[in-house]
Amino acid sequence: MSTSSSSDEDVTTDAHPADPPRRRGARAAFPWFRALSPDGRRAFFGAFGGYGLDAYDFYVLPLGMASIGATFGLDHGRSGLLATVTLLVSAVGGALAGVLADRIGRVRALVWTVALYALFTVACGLAPDFETLLAFRALQGLGFGGEWAVGAVLVAEYASARHRGRTLGWVQSAWAVGWALAVALYTLVFSLVDERLAWRVLFFTGALPALLVLYLRRSVTDAPGTGRQPGRGRPTGSFTAIFRGGLTRTTVLAGLLSTGVQGGYYTLATWLPTYLGERGLSVGGVGGFLVVQIVGAFTGYVTGAHLTDRLGRRRTIQTFAVLSFLCVLLYPQVPASWNGVSLLLGFPLGFCMSAIFSGFGSFLAELYPTEVRATGQGLTYNAGRAVGAVFPTLVGLLAGNWGVGGALAFAAVGYALAYLALLGLPETRGTEILR
Repeated sequence: MSTSSSSDEDVTTDAHPADPPRRRGARAAFPWFRALSPDGRRAFFGAFGGYGLDAYDFYVLPLGMASIGATFGLDHGRSGLLATVTLLVSAVGGALAGVLADRIGRVRALVWTVALYALFTVACGLAPDFETLLAFRALQGLGFGGEWAVGAVLVAEYASARHRGRTLGWVQSAWAVGWALAVALYTLVFSLVDERLAWRVLFFTGALPALLVLYLRRSVTDAPGTGRQPGRGRPTGSFTAIFRGGLTRTTVLAGLLSTGVQGGYYTLATWLPTYLGERGLSVGGVGGFLVVQIVGAFTGYVTGAHLTDRLGRRRTIQTFAVLSFLCVLLYPQVPASWNGVSLLLGFPLGFCMSAIFSGFGSFLAELYPTEVRATGQGLTYNAGRAVGAVFPTLVGLLAGNWGVGGALAFAAVGYALAYLALLGLPETRGTEILR
C-alpha cells in the first residue's frame, strides 16, 4: 500500500466569496462530506442508516433484559447468555459477510445482513420460551455481525485518505443515533404496555426501519476498482490469505484490539440498564440516565472522528483506551444515594467508550489490501466480538458475589488488552487503499 503525504489540516473549504457567512461556515464544517462523490454520499447515508438500525436492534435486548428475565424466570447468568450468544454468532456472521463482500460486492452483502437482523429481531418477539429466544437471538446475530464490517469497507473505499478517519467516524456515530431511538421507544413502550408484553413489542419495532434501508440500498453502488479482479492473480475473499506473509501479525493483533474494546463496551451495554434499575430507578429514570450517556456517546464518536485524522489512528485509540479504563473503574464506585453524580458521570463514560471506536473503520480498512479488505476487517472485528462476548456472561456470573456494579469493573480488563495490542500495530493515517 502506498501512503499519501497530505497535510493534517483542511486548507480548502470550497466556499465562494459571495456565499452568506452562515453558508460558508456550513460548507467549511464538513470537508470530508464534500470530498465524497455523489455515489460516495449515497454509500455514506446507506451505511449510516444501516449501522444506526444495527444499534437499535441490538439495544432492544439489554433494555428489555429485566422484563425478559422476569417473564422466563432467568437468573443473571442465563440473562447474560442471551447477549453472549448474540455476539458469538455475530462473529461468525461478520466473518462470513466479509468474505461474501469480497466475492459478490459490498452492497449486495450489505442487503443480506440488514434483511437477516430485521427478520430475526421480529422473531425474538414471538419466542414462547427462553430456548427459542436464544435460538432467534443467535440467528439475529448473523446479520448484526456483518453490517458494520461491510458498510465500513464500502464507505472507506469511497473516502479519500485525507478525510477517511472523519468519514468513517461519522458512520460510527450512527450507533448513538440508533441507541437513542431504542431508548426513546423503550421509555414509551414500557410506560404504556405491561412489561410482560412490552419487551415483545420492542422487538417487533426492530423490523420497520430496516425495510427503509433495504430500499435505500437500491441507490448505492460499490466503489470503482473494488470487487473481483481475477487478472490480478491474488486470492479474493479468502480466510487463509489474511494469515499469510506479513498479514499474520496484523490479523492476530487487530483481533486482540477488537477483543479488548468490544469486551469492555458490550459489558457496559448489556448490564448498565440492569445496574441502574437495581439502584432503584424507574423506567423513566433509567431512560434519563441513558440519554446523558448517549449524548456523551454521540459527542465522543464525532470528536474521535476528527482526532483520528489529526492525531493518527493508534494514538487516538490508545488515548481513549486509557480514559475508558479509568471511567469503568470509577463509575460503579459512586454510592447509590449519589444519583446526581452518576448522572453526570454518564457523559464521560459514554464519550470515552464510544470515541475509541471512531478510528476502527479507517484503521482496519487501511491494514489490508483491496482483495481481502472486507475479509480482514470482518474477521478481526468480529473475532474480537466473539471473544469479547464472553465478558457479559462473566459479569452475570460474578454479579452473584460482587453485585452487578462491582462486576462491571471487569470491563477495564478489555481496555488494558486493547492498549497493549496497539503497541504492535502500525500507524496507517494517510494510506491510499485503492490502487
